[in-house]
Amino acid sequence: MMNRTMDADITVVGAGPAGIAAVCRLIAAGRRVVWVDQGARPGGQIWRASLPPHWTRALDVAQASPLLQRLAGHAVVDADGPQRLLLHDTQAQRGLWVRAPQLLLALGARERFLPFPGWTLPGVHGAGGLQALIKNGWPVAGRRVVLAGSGPLLLAAADTARAAGADLLLIAEQASRAALLGFAAGLDAARLGQAAGLGWRLRDRYRNGLWVRRAIGSEKLEAVVISDGHSEQQLACDELGVGFGLLPNTELAELLGCRLQADAIAVDAQMRTSLPQVWAAGECTGIGGADKAQVEGELAALQMLDQDGQPLQSAHRKAQRFARRLARSFALRPELLQLAETKTLICRCEDVSLGALKAQRGWRDAKLQTRCGMGACQGRVCGPITQQLLGWDARGQRAPLQPAPIALFLPDKT
Repeated sequence: MMNRTMDADITVVGAGPAGIAAVCRLIAAGRRVVWVDQGARPGGQIWRASLPPHWTRALDVAQASPLLQRLAGHAVVDADGPQRLLLHDTQAQRGLWVRAPQLLLALGARERFLPFPGWTLPGVHGAGGLQALIKNGWPVAGRRVVLAGSGPLLLAAADTARAAGADLLLIAEQASRAALLGFAAGLDAARLGQAAGLGWRLRDRYRNGLWVRRAIGSEKLEAVVISDGHSEQQLACDELGVGFGLLPNTELAELLGCRLQADAIAVDAQMRTSLPQVWAAGECTGIGGADKAQVEGELAALQMLDQDGQPLQSAHRKAQRFARRLARSFALRPELLQLAETKTLICRCEDVSLGALKAQRGWRDAKLQTRCGMGACQGRVCGPITQQLLGWDARGQRAPLQPAPIALFLPDKT
């Protein structure tokens, strides 16, 4: 198989808020851009259903430009340095090299999972995954739904389920009432109004200081046990959405050799990474929501264009303050790291239990002896879990970053 090569001035990886904001700026400035994303349409996880009107109009203009080559349904699987990325066209099952002197990583984030007994039962979902299923038409009308974990995503997922006709039984937020009040007190008027609207619609279902202790069922989810640390209650339900916050996607940055800081891609005030001609923006530089992602995408684009980004710095500092308040207010309580039992699966791809992992000396030994982290997700789920539960360093990436046909990696035949 011969992998063809596509050239541009700039490669942008990711089509969430940060990627959209950057691409619109870059195309308007006359740059040739290759825009890579695994999704079928722009928006990322947060704007999966529809883009805000402002970005819809701006993106329509950008996508009409011959300067933009948008590669939807393409995953980065390898790299020959930051300026040359190997893509896997997941529809056509073929490879493509993308070459450009500048690279922007707008990699977004994924859900953080914490294991508890029964968390692998059918019917247990990530909160964001449950929301995505519903938005894509999965029928939940009349089904009994529980949301549990921490952070604003729980409210958003619960509101989506409620609007789709689900029988919403409970939203269990592990943070304390004091933490929630402190978070609300620091919100600006727009965010406070949004939170108040959600809170009002879900007021009779939202409880703080609670978490899932275990999920119960033989072949599928039948009930959940909820705890406040002192007592427990059991709720019969059909679906459970759990969300313990988000994790920055850093795998491509790690493969390239970018420096990480606090499990995110380290960047300076101009969104430059530790590598020359590589920038990063959005949730992959630290979790902070769509507003942070948008301003960072625009700021990175301006710096790549060698234009003044100073007018955006104030908005960026505001977004960073919100991100820090978000992290403080929804910090996970220690009890959540003690839910898994010896038989609880940690690596879902390879069916590896906590007991099997405790017999290993670290992440490398666990991969060699149990195949933990060797499945389809390549450690994206179980790696962070072992970091939190066992204190292992599960970082470090090798190609391929995603499952891909072996033919993509064979030498081209001339």
